Amino acid sequence: MTVEANAPPEVVTYCHCNDCRRLSGAPVAAFAAFAEDVLDFRPDRGRFHSSSPAVERWSCPSCGTQLAALYDYLPGQIYVPIGLFDQAADLVPSHHSHADSALPWFHLNDELGRSGASGRDVLNTEREA
Repeated sequence: MTVEANAPPEVVTYCHCNDCRRLSGAPVAAFAAFAEDVLDFRPDRGRFHSSSPAVERWSCPSCGTQLAALYDYLPGQIYVPIGLFDQAADLVPSHHSHADSALPWFHLNDELGRSGASGRDVLNTEREA
């Protein structure tokens, strides 16, 4: 499976929600959001499933790794886990989403903004900036 982006991400964010933690297997997930038309998934986007209303997710049919997600409340963007990119070190998060769901023992000591819930207002604003 190969994922290539033909443009930089519109926004990069951490997500502390239960779904993203379960899907990533980590205490926090990190995603880069791209305009849908700048990504190339080869051979394709993988297997579709929906873990919650208003969210569409794709995973690799071979290994089950999460490849992408679309959120109704973040139109025009596709979110890809940053660990899928060879240049993950260059994809620096700018925000924490669902910070109220963060595990109490997991602490990232940074100065980034935190949204208690989805962060949709911040993420849509950063995208437009």
